[in-house]
Parts: sequence; C-alpha cells; structure tokens
Amino acid sequence: MKVILLDEVRGKGGEGDVVEVARGFANNYLLRKGLAVKATPGNLKQLEQRRKNIAKREEVRINGAETRKGQLEAMTVTIATKVGEEGQLFGSVTAQMIADAIAEQNEGGVEVDRRRIDVRTPIKTVGEHEVEVSLYREIKATVKIVVVDEAAPEEPEEEPEVEAAPEAEAEAEAEVAPEAPEAEEATEEAPEEA
Repeated sequence: MKVILLDEVRGKGGEGDVVEVARGFANNYLLRKGLAVKATPGNLKQLEQRRKNIAKREEVRINGAETRKGQLEAMTVTIATKVGEEGQLFGSVTAQMIADAIAEQNEGGVEVDRRRIDVRTPIKTVGEHEVEVSLYREIKATVKIVVVDEAAPEEPEEEPEVEAAPEAEAEAEAEVAPEAPEAEEATEEAPEEA
C-alpha cells in the first residue's frame, strides 16, 4: 500500500516521502497514529504544493541534527555503576542509563531518546566504550561512554581529608592530656590506703 509520510518513521523515510508499506502496518500504525496518509491522487497533488515548505523544514532538521551530532561527539559521558571483582559490572549499562547521563552531563541541553541509542554489544565492564546515536535519518553520532565504579573514591575529595588529619590529631592529644594527671593521682592515692 502506498502512503505519504507526514513525519519521520524510522527505517521508512521522512516527511513527504511516498513509500510502499504493508497494508496492516499502514492501517494499524501509520494511519492510526497520524504518521501518514494514503497516497491518493488528491493527496499527491497537495504534496507537490507543499514540497517547498517540506524542503525548508527538512533543511532545518538536518542542520539541527548536525549541530547535535557535533555536541554529542565532543562529550565524554561518565556513568557510575556497581562493579564487582575484576571490573565486571553487576548487570550492564542500558540505553536508558546512557540517555539519562547525557541529559545530566551536557551543557548544550542536548537530549537523546533512549530508543535512538544503539548499544551494539552489552556494556558489562569498566572503561571506555562507544555507542551510536541516531539523530535524524542517516545522521548518527558516536558518543564516548566511560564506565566507572560508583564506590571508588574520587581524588579531589581525598586531598582535603589529608589536610584535616593533623588538626584531628591535635584535638585528640588535647583530650588525652587532661586525663593523664588524673591517672597519676589515682595511683598515688592507692598506696596510702594500703
């Protein structure tokens, strides 16, 4: 069955494309969701009149996708998760975890739908990995993912603790010093009683 797509349909095409699809897919999904209309002579004539507007929107979408691609490829996304012995994860890093981490860690406000993230092989180890994100039609970005142990201490937090240690020792010595004379008095009194 021939239909005219009104929006991008993954694997089929974009707005304004006339495509041949299975009748059931067209009737039960595309037409029902408003993603396409039947390719009747009247609808095809309207499509020809709208081609310029569709081309402008397509150009804006492509430029936006290219911009997002540059932003995503420039980032390194860090995901902290539970790690067992020898760097093996408990479970694996999911597309939803990656999408959430991208949303949290980017400055440009780029959000990615988890369904557009292609994790080719399950990520089950600590270290650097790459995933592919489909942005629009054939435009795809490769994002670097760094998986770290959430229990591992971070280096900047350790440095202030080392500086605070001498102060803690001085306080501990001050508390011990008054107790020492009392202990001596108790030993002196014990022989007098005998």
